[in-house]
Amino acid sequence: MQQSIKIGTRGSPLALAQANDVKERLLAAHGDLKGSDIEIVVIKTTGDRILDRHLMNAGGKGLFTKEIEDQLLDGSIDCAVHSSKDMPTKLPDGLELNAFLPREDARDVFISAHHGSFAELPQGANLGTASLRRRAMALRLRPDLKVVTFRGNVQTRLRKLRDGEAAATFLALAGLNRLDMSDAATEVLPLDDFLPAPAQGAVTVEIRSTDEVMASRLAPFHCSKTALAVTAERSFLAALDGSCRTPIAAYAELKDGVLSMRAMLLSLDGRTLFEKSGTCEPELDAARALGQDMGTAIRGDAGEAFFKDLASAIEAEIE
Repeated sequence: MQQSIKIGTRGSPLALAQANDVKERLLAAHGDLKGSDIEIVVIKTTGDRILDRHLMNAGGKGLFTKEIEDQLLDGSIDCAVHSSKDMPTKLPDGLELNAFLPREDARDVFISAHHGSFAELPQGANLGTASLRRRAMALRLRPDLKVVTFRGNVQTRLRKLRDGEAAATFLALAGLNRLDMSDAATEVLPLDDFLPAPAQGAVTVEIRSTDEVMASRLAPFHCSKTALAVTAERSFLAALDGSCRTPIAAYAELKDGVLSMRAMLLSLDGRTLFEKSGTCEPELDAARALGQDMGTAIRGDAGEAFFKDLASAIEAEIE
């Protein structure tokens, strides 16, 4: 069995926490491994270098994965740890998402130094976020707010908030929990009002499709429940050709032997909303079909004119 394992990851505190979690799980699952057998390799991605503008200006989600996947393909690393919501729906040939950790809380949180809840924000307040989904969700409820671009890791965004660049921001509760920073949250936002991004809160491990040894190393702590939910959500995203250029939300959950999912597509200003809910058997193929069917239905309801108008609105916003 393979004795030396190189884990590729981005270098943010959250990414490192996730990679170290995988390392600890590998050590716990395999008594033949020692800590010195597993190396965490930090790889800086293009997305990490771009902090002053929307990612959509530079290429989208793949900017957080390309350099890592290049090293996975050439054998420099043996696996890569990612936040599932950062992953493009189409992976490079020869790679696969092989394992998922148990999903953290998928909800968003509201953070503000001076306002106790999202509803308490004053008229016309600045809300900092780079997420088109969060922007649309917020403006759907509070069209008076002014949204300003907030990028960077968790610590950077909290610093920007302290510096007064915005009155409030949104972050994923999962990331705060993994960093032991949940006390930074002012309010946990309800799923009914703020449906999360597809795959939010789920950590995945990517490997070469032919690497049976690495697959066997990961198998003991793969969470099939998380895999079902993320498969449905990513399938929905793929059906809509979703990316960081599209305000899309989805959340699937396995409960009482049934996988149920709620998903939506919004206009940039949140005024237009297309929403579907569905259920299926707890099987990967059924989950994939559920996401595909819901995405196809919403695409049909919205019509191609909606997507053209959305693209125009986004281009005008980021120019």
